[in-house]
Amino acid sequence: MNLLIKSAKIIDRHSPFHLKTQDILIENGKITEISSTIKNINNIKEIELENLHISVGWFDTSVSFGEPGFEERENLPNGLNVAAKSGFTAVAVNPNTYPVIDNKSAVEFLINKAKGNIVNLYPIANLTQQASGQEIAELFDMSNSGAIAFSDYNKSISNANLMKIALLYAQNFDGLVMSFPQNNSLSNNGVANEGAMSTKLGLKGIPTVAEELQIARDLFLLEYTGGKLHIPTISTEKSVKLIAEAKKKGLNVTCSVSAHHLFLNDSELNEFDTNYKVKPPLREKTDLNALKKGIVNGTIDMITSDHNPIDIENKKVEFENAKNGTIGMESFFGAINKVLPLEKTIDCITNSPRMRFKIENPTIAKGEIANITLFNPDTEYVFGEENIFSTSKNSAFIGKQLKGKVYGIFANNKFVIN
Repeated sequence: MNLLIKSAKIIDRHSPFHLKTQDILIENGKITEISSTIKNINNIKEIELENLHISVGWFDTSVSFGEPGFEERENLPNGLNVAAKSGFTAVAVNPNTYPVIDNKSAVEFLINKAKGNIVNLYPIANLTQQASGQEIAELFDMSNSGAIAFSDYNKSISNANLMKIALLYAQNFDGLVMSFPQNNSLSNNGVANEGAMSTKLGLKGIPTVAEELQIARDLFLLEYTGGKLHIPTISTEKSVKLIAEAKKKGLNVTCSVSAHHLFLNDSELNEFDTNYKVKPPLREKTDLNALKKGIVNGTIDMITSDHNPIDIENKKVEFENAKNGTIGMESFFGAINKVLPLEKTIDCITNSPRMRFKIENPTIAKGEIANITLFNPDTEYVFGEENIFSTSKNSAFIGKQLKGKVYGIFANNKFVIN
């Protein structure tokens, strides 16, 4: 496909055109020219949009789609369509399906189902068989089939010896082990952050130490075993400090934070709206501020939507009985762009996650394959149901003032524009 993008400000610190406003010519899916002015001599499709910015295509490292098994929440075709409309050219899909993704056939099913799509899908496979936390799954076989990391999504590994063995074994093929940061005995079926708000509302609390103790354990194990560890969706001030200290020691650890933990705090629970019931729970303002500082200073490596569609039957119930999760791709850029510097935001959803998950990292330069996201970072709007493309509508951002509009993406020689 051929495309001429006019007057776009390039946000890509690896590009020689970083922070410059240029025309970009794409021919047969490849960038063939970048210049201050390019004449459209062949009368190809031209894109000229208000305050147009472009970056390398965004990569979301934690997305749930439901298929197979929970298609009423979301299926793969529509989920990938939502990703494209939300600015993502690649997504890492969680294994919280039925059956779970704990063998090579399940990994290959996801990859084959997504073939030919404008958005690249990368499976995260289960770390343990049946996501039970008891026996390690077929990690090497699943890695060979295309799994980019191993995690029992939103389920912590209580057995420290199992985590130790996983970190040791994965080194044989440079595998990335992920560990959800929650100590189950301390969380004890809580439903909200343990603090003033949970006490006021009479909700069973999950203390911050439940997250921090698990992280401390896993960092001790990593120091003992070596290997690579990724801690997804941290949520507390102390967690940021623990990971910063581990990095200073030279441990091979990375972490992510969700958009909703950067934008929302536990004061949102005042009306018992189950869309705010997420895992980890929304924390206090001091934690939120520490997470934002962790992004800016580089302690936190990446930001994810942690997109998790939940059907209405599992959300429109009492708060204690509702399933955890919020959709987040549609609101993602508008939320994080509202609270973080633009260049840092873009780096946390392009270069940093691709490097960690060993995915080819494109750049915006002549001769490169075009993999780009088009957006306007200055558009302000109130997020509403009309902005939701997902099958499930469980968004924690409805009614929130956001900043930043996605225009579309170009990837795999295809173009989608909103």
